[in-house]
Amino acid sequence: MSDTTPDAPWLTIIGLGEDAPDGLSGASLAALKAAEIIMGPPRHLALLPDLAAEQIAWPVPFSAGVPVLLSLRRRRVVVLASGDPFWFGAGSTVCKELDAGEWTALPGPSTFSLAAARLGWALQHTACFGLHAAPLSRLRPALAPGARMIVLLRDGEAVTEIAGYLTDAGFGASDLHVFEALGGPRERRGDLTAHAITGSSFSHPVCCGIRVRGEGAVLTRASGRPDDWFESDGTMTKQPVRALTLSALAPRDGEHLWDIGGGSGSVCIEWLLSHPSLTAATIEPRADRSERIRANADRLGQDRLQIVTGEAPDALAGLPPPDAVFIGGGLSEDLLAWLAGNLAPGTRIVANAVTLESETVLVRAHAARGGTLLRFEMSRAAPLGKRTGWKAAYPLVQWSVAL
Repeated sequence: MSDTTPDAPWLTIIGLGEDAPDGLSGASLAALKAAEIIMGPPRHLALLPDLAAEQIAWPVPFSAGVPVLLSLRRRRVVVLASGDPFWFGAGSTVCKELDAGEWTALPGPSTFSLAAARLGWALQHTACFGLHAAPLSRLRPALAPGARMIVLLRDGEAVTEIAGYLTDAGFGASDLHVFEALGGPRERRGDLTAHAITGSSFSHPVCCGIRVRGEGAVLTRASGRPDDWFESDGTMTKQPVRALTLSALAPRDGEHLWDIGGGSGSVCIEWLLSHPSLTAATIEPRADRSERIRANADRLGQDRLQIVTGEAPDALAGLPPPDAVFIGGGLSEDLLAWLAGNLAPGTRIVANAVTLESETVLVRAHAARGGTLLRFEMSRAAPLGKRTGWKAAYPLVQWSVAL
């Protein structure tokens, strides 16, 4: 056993480049030489010089290695990771299981930094994605002509897959800058066009710099996206109402939404599109609509949406508590009473009504609990014989309140 004191870090996380050991800092080399055990992927272990420490290959899946690491507490341990372990890396996964004084980190240059340096791109204006285990649809909100992104990929085959994804989305003219073994002696670069990548092969580790070109549909940044982004059986919060609803919900970084009566999922998906730190759960009684919500969310890169098939309030049990709640279906006085009795003070509630019965529920809620009660009347220009007239939609009543 080591003589590591309780107050001293027993774990050092080292970010390696592909040029190790040449690229190792003096502090990293000292930590490796002092280590009793070194854990890391076989690829990283193979880069090390001869050392006295025992070597343990990190297992697959990654989560399986965390209990192994924790069993080594109080020995001198080094964990190897790629580049900067805290940018789409293993660092945060490991450290969330430890107290602050148990570990220290020696990061290396990130793959994003190295790729930007090769391309001459301003990293602060470049979207960065880690898609080792995430779907390519995560890119969808960022696809717009002129956009630049750097994407970490799981293996060489994923390069062909991302080229196909861009082409299918209407952005086959995009420039792909493919980097293999970036930062090491095996580094190789290929500059291609997405629709012309057929027949090429690439080796892990690999990343892509993408300059988006083409005429594909662009997902706007403002809430109230066009309805045709969402598959629906007709039950959905339409574009103008959705914009008003998202404005009332007022998402803030890191918040969680309950969307009760999901329909097509348009409200909770737009909530998630507001910022990647946001989370949401939608509750939908019908299984077929739940499946449609999942398809809509996945297509727009919001695969982190939790979908619960069931009736509120019973289906709400056990869900992470929300910061905001939208009631788009199933509105009743009993549901509002349950929310008021079970949610934390300050939770925001927004409810929409188009029928007289549901409007009555909101008028009573406003009288009892306060908040803001609004009535919207909207019309669209539509053919009227050979001319054009206004076609009115059903009036919408919206109640919003903070408990």
